[in-house]
Amino acid sequence: MIELEVKKTDGSKAEDIEVSEGLLGEEFHNDLLYRAVRIYRNNGRSGTASTKSKADVTGSNRKPWRQKGTGRARVGSRASPLWRSGGVIFGPKPKEYNKDLPKKMKRKAFASALSTRYEEGNICVVEGLEFDAPKTKEALLLLASLELPKDTLIICSQVEDDWKLRKSFSNIPTANCISTSQANVYEVLKHEGILLTKSALTDLEERIVGQATGV
Repeated sequence: MIELEVKKTDGSKAEDIEVSEGLLGEEFHNDLLYRAVRIYRNNGRSGTASTKSKADVTGSNRKPWRQKGTGRARVGSRASPLWRSGGVIFGPKPKEYNKDLPKKMKRKAFASALSTRYEEGNICVVEGLEFDAPKTKEALLLLASLELPKDTLIICSQVEDDWKLRKSFSNIPTANCISTSQANVYEVLKHEGILLTKSALTDLEERIVGQATGV
């Protein structure tokens, strides 16, 4: 087990908790993280880019002029890719980019990414996060008191997730606030700092370690 310090929102110590090594003690797996990030990015592609080939261009198929005797280059169709408004050679067509990783590999990749941030000393856990009203100034003061950079990923539990919390961090360009259900390898590696609530850490431990052990 790994002993982790839980802080209050003012930066003072609240308590120490124990976290499974399956969540924060995983080795760095470069190939697995690469595959997880690549699949995540590919799944974000719409795949709707489309162009017309020579066969798709509407219009007459009649030869613009006869083959020989005019002194001009021979042309078979006005839909030729060499002509303006003609077809496109090897242009993009709608394509499905979605792929998936096995569940065990997903969990291991996420644990590896989170463990990397923990080894760097860039993970902070707080008792909870709650804003009475959406205030960017209060969000900046919170990050400063916890000694976290503006480039921080805030992960809260689904119970704590509300519009006031998200809105407070939305005006910080490099920060991002998500719930545990949205946590993924790409977001963890993208941000320099990670801010977790205590309940979010419990949720992630149950999701990653609990399912891995079959609990």
